[in-house]
Order: sequence, then C-alpha cells, then structure tokens
Amino acid sequence: MSVRNSLLLAFAVLAAAGTGASAQQAGQPARADAAPKAVLELFTSQGCSSCPAADALFVELARDPELVTLTFPVTYWDYLGWKDTLGQDGFTKRQKRYAKARGDGQVYTPQAIVNGGGHIVGSDRKALDAAVHEQAARGFPVSIRPAREGGTLTLSLSPGSDPAALAPAGVWMLALSRSVTVPIERGENSGKTVTYTNVVRGMTRIGDWTGEAAVLTVALETVRRPEADAYVVLVQSDQPRPGGGPVLGATRSAALP
Repeated sequence: MSVRNSLLLAFAVLAAAGTGASAQQAGQPARADAAPKAVLELFTSQGCSSCPAADALFVELARDPELVTLTFPVTYWDYLGWKDTLGQDGFTKRQKRYAKARGDGQVYTPQAIVNGGGHIVGSDRKALDAAVHEQAARGFPVSIRPAREGGTLTLSLSPGSDPAALAPAGVWMLALSRSVTVPIERGENSGKTVTYTNVVRGMTRIGDWTGEAAVLTVALETVRRPEADAYVVLVQSDQPRPGGGPVLGATRSAALP
C-alpha cells in the first residue's frame, strides 16, 4: 500500500528501547552495554493491511541489542475507516522530509528507513539485514560519552573523521513506549490485534552539534513523557534539511526516574 508524493546521545542503562541478541530470550530487555550499529525507523499504520507483518518483524528486531528500532505511526490512512490510535501528524511530516531529502518522493507503509538514509519495505527481512550490515561496516561518525548526576544528563560528543561534512546536526531525545498492543476494530485490519514495539511518543531537540567536540547538558524533567518507559537519543544531521538527514549516532536508555 503506498502514497506518493528522518541526544542527548546515549545515556546510561539501555534497556528496552532496543532489541535482543539471538541467544536472548524473547521479551527480555536489551543489554545496557551494547553499542548500536544501526537505527531502523518503521513508518506504519493501523489502517494499512500490509503493515502487520512489518510490525511483527520489528518486534523481533527489537530484541537485538545492536539495533535501535523506532516505530512511527502515521496518519494518512485514517480515512480508510480506522483512526490510528498511536498516529501523529508529525511522524507523517518526518517521513515526507526523508522522501524530499532522498529526492524520490517515496512515502508508503510499511516503510523502513535505515540510519536516516535509504528506504526499504518494512517487512523485507533480507533487505533490512543487508542494509544493517552495510551501515555497520561504516559505523557511526559521532561517539558520545554520557554522565548523569541527579536530574541532569551530560553528553560528551566526539567526532570521527571529516566531521565538517556532517554538521550541523541536531541532538534529539525520543520518548518511547516499549510495547503497545492495539485491538483494531475497523478498517483494513478490522478484527486484528497488533503489538507495536518502541512506539515514539515525542521528540525533543535538546541541543545542536557543530562538528567539533562538545558537551551538552539536559534537565531530564524537560523530556519526560507520561506514556514513555524508555528513551532514545539521536544525533541527526540537518543536511539537507532538519529531520531528514543521516543519523550520526544513537543510544537508548531505560525509563527516567
């Protein structure tokens, strides 16, 4: 189904915004010491008959501690008879910014975006694995050292090679619900009950990165969301446009106290 027309980086304990290794039992949180090798964003909709397979795949991928998976429910299929209970217009806009940045205009569900770059059908496991392997070989160009004291998080950002080509960038904190199960009563998925993983509840830009070593601080109270039980931090390039550039670094955390 298609329609034509993109930290605090990392902080301490990363439990369930992420994913679990193959030896890990289903439902257990990701290891806190795992460094992510890729960020996978899934644009999905409760009104899209093609999406449940991708939603289920992302639940599985979310068990891999080396992946940061994010679910962005969109709103443009609401007219089909069921209003997505998790959808936000801002997520639809994010998906369209990616399409404009790539220049291909491709906006559809289920669509997966890897590290803020190329797009893949969200249920295509083979293509996703290949894209993750390719991105992992490159690595993230920005490293982050987090330190927390009381209600304040301090992030030390260190660039790799050729940082000027990547800056400026935004430092974003994303509030997540690790697991949400929704019974769908109408529309193309009427009668189905779908579980979603790492559903984004909100995004807050908590700072800027100019390409040089930097230290950022954030009051954790300002990014807390009532529905959230996990958080992810992204450093994302503002080129070619804010919210549509490549992801330069990422990490995840457990709930804030």
